[in-house]
Amino acid sequence: MQTERRIILASSSPRRRELLEKIGVPFEVDPSDYPEEPHLDLSSGSRVSPQEIVKAVSLGKAQAVAQKYPNAIIIAADTIGVLRDAIIGKPQTPGEARKMLRSLSGKSHRVITGLTLIDTRSHKIALRLVETRVYFKPLSPREIANYVKTGEPLDKAGAYAIQGLGSVMVEKINGDYYNVMGLPLSALAECLKEFGLKVL
Repeated sequence: MQTERRIILASSSPRRRELLEKIGVPFEVDPSDYPEEPHLDLSSGSRVSPQEIVKAVSLGKAQAVAQKYPNAIIIAADTIGVLRDAIIGKPQTPGEARKMLRSLSGKSHRVITGLTLIDTRSHKIALRLVETRVYFKPLSPREIANYVKTGEPLDKAGAYAIQGLGSVMVEKINGDYYNVMGLPLSALAECLKEFGLKVL
């Protein structure tokens, strides 16, 4: 892709950076300082849907960075996992990771991403909601323990990385694989096209 516009990724996620590089989008990184705490507040005792949460947080991330750039395209995303109606967070300890993986074992869950692009010159906003269903195979206590020992599950939504060793626990998915990594590339390409930028 060739463009004279600055494209700013409002994220510090190495996975999102890798995915943008994969499709040849030239970009700079300026992580948003927008708080993601609403995940916790809205998921406990609130009727706000996971879809509304990721849309609001991705928009907030994009708007926080957009203020700094008068002529740029800002890309922001927020991804969460949902098991039944409960939001799956990021484990901070091995014990939390084991508990999450036991809850996912042999079941399916949803990974939902809110994707927001802002053209700071025209003030146009493109927002997409992408959902992928992930099916886990049944996991033995030993498999869970061995995976947690690798350290990979820590600070990962749902306590696994589908692009890493966590891939062996996934039986199948229905939807965009890259969405599970945190950046749905097909939806991103469509949003960029709305701003006159074509990936292909």
